[in-house]
Amino acid sequence: MTLPARILIIDDEAPIRRFLRVALEAEGHHVTEAASGRAGIEAAVMITPEAVILDLGLPDIDGFEVLARLRDWSQVPVLVLSVRASEGDKVALLDAGAQDYMTKPFSIGELLARLRGLLRDRATATPQGAVLHVADLTIDAATRSVLKAGSAIHLTRKEFDLLWLLASNAGRLVTQGMALEQVWGPAHLEDSQYLRVFIRQLRAKIGDDAGNPKFIFTEAGVGYRFASG
Repeated sequence: MTLPARILIIDDEAPIRRFLRVALEAEGHHVTEAASGRAGIEAAVMITPEAVILDLGLPDIDGFEVLARLRDWSQVPVLVLSVRASEGDKVALLDAGAQDYMTKPFSIGELLARLRGLLRDRATATPQGAVLHVADLTIDAATRSVLKAGSAIHLTRKEFDLLWLLASNAGRLVTQGMALEQVWGPAHLEDSQYLRVFIRQLRAKIGDDAGNPKFIFTEAGVGYRFASG
């Protein structure tokens, strides 16, 4: 059960804002609306939201700039909701600090589920040295060990680093760029083949099927999302 949260909607379409407000308030959340980028930034300063739903096509400044300004001072989770569906836009936004991306038209059920995931992740941010439990996997950051159904799985250092990155962001999209930079370093941002090979190796070791995944889900051309539980 997700606790009520302060949600800021930044979207210039009044019908979309009303639709979202009704759905979010039915979940117990407190909703603030903004019809422009500048009004959204001002609202974020005033109310300190716990999540932001952000449109890109705003009448004054683009959603990319709104995200950049938010990230100057806040790490509030941002779910982008836009008609723009290009892979390039999705990757650029996620690399710029958005936590998730959905295209219009959208399923309100899916949006609420993704928002619950963002709020849950923020409320239970995993400290270094913690132990994660996902289904029959146990991942221990302190000992860098992994158990599956109680049996130890041997992972190389890079395999563990990649698994920990994905699992500690469970339910959230990890872009290819984020994974390559954090696991291999900035010099390897173009080495997407590294990532594909290691994802394949991880799946084999933890018993995951790419065709019917239980743990690691592929967002084609963008990145990967680890099961949230």
